[in-house]
Amino acid sequence: MQKRTILDLTPAELRGKRALVRVDFNVPLDNATVTDDTRIRAAVPTIARLRNAGARVVLCSHLGRPKGKPEAKYSLAPVAVQLAALLGVPVQFCEETDTDAAVAATKGLDNGEVLLLENTRFLAGEERNDDALSKSLARLGDLYVNDAFGAAHRAHASTAGVTKFLRPAVAGLLMQKELDYLGGALEKPKRPFIAILGGSKISGKIDVIEALLPKVDGILIGGAMACTFYKAMELETGTSLVEADRVEMAADLIERAGFRLTLPHDAVVAPAIAQGEQAHTVKRDAIPAHEAMLDIGADSALSFARAISAAKTIIWNGPMGVFETPPFNAGTLAIASAMALATAKGATTIVGGGDSAAAIEAAGLASQVSHVSTGGGASLEFLEGKVLPGVAALDDKAV
Repeated sequence: MQKRTILDLTPAELRGKRALVRVDFNVPLDNATVTDDTRIRAAVPTIARLRNAGARVVLCSHLGRPKGKPEAKYSLAPVAVQLAALLGVPVQFCEETDTDAAVAATKGLDNGEVLLLENTRFLAGEERNDDALSKSLARLGDLYVNDAFGAAHRAHASTAGVTKFLRPAVAGLLMQKELDYLGGALEKPKRPFIAILGGSKISGKIDVIEALLPKVDGILIGGAMACTFYKAMELETGTSLVEADRVEMAADLIERAGFRLTLPHDAVVAPAIAQGEQAHTVKRDAIPAHEAMLDIGADSALSFARAISAAKTIIWNGPMGVFETPPFNAGTLAIASAMALATAKGATTIVGGGDSAAAIEAAGLASQVSHVSTGGGASLEFLEGKVLPGVAALDDKAV
């Protein structure tokens, strides 16, 4: 079922109305300075659309993991400064969230003005999806917009509970874009359709593999999780990360997937991450007993790039190696480059948030793929076929 968006609201439903917008401003800070504003920039189109429609924009978000009470290091005040710079207009900041003072601040806004409330996780009932808090948050707006895909897999007061007391409840432009790309890839992919999965642990991706296996034409496995599959093939894995309790599961997946599952042919190994100068490439059946796989090898990177080049829909989630530390970033950079080239040829390319998003940003190629998801955990759960509470709570579009 498709969800209503801000584009489905009439001018009368927006002009002069307080739009309570749940955004995902969970960004990294260093000495009260935003060091990566990707998630803030992603919300700008929704904010701009609402401002242009004459709405009074009230923003709420979480930041970090405070334990239901205020912590100065998790204040959203620095985010208000960065947002104002991006919008080119003042952004008011309220040090409270669900109080009478916060409600008064929302009612004091003029049409088109923007207010950012303090961290929702400073409130004890936020993560419990407390009804009383949800009702209190509903006082902050005349309508509700969820544009926080990155938090949509959490049933919290500001992402789900508030919708019980505040309607209309619709998706923002970023939320809609996420659902269109991820949903479109799963429901009506252009073929060949392949998935590239990496990262350290098979346990974090097992449900994704299970969900994608019947839908894709191929799954390429990279990262340390490949070593658990190697172990299932009775290959030497040295000191690589292996999930012993998942080896049997990996063996079952190899058998069921057949030719659709591709593992790296070679591996970049070293005694430790800090000993990059000793890195060398070996075939997958020749990993030394005293070394660990820390990236896919050059042959595998070329093979994966060829598969990406031939595909029409590609989803990538998880790095191919320890991408933060050269020389173990080569495999991940090769995938990022192949994704950009495939996009230029007309393929739909989706990067599934988290480390993959960080990697393609670091490669300077984020603008050269179809879509980079802002939600690591949310995108994984969506690919697993799970219902996202923050999406389910929104108004259905009339058919």
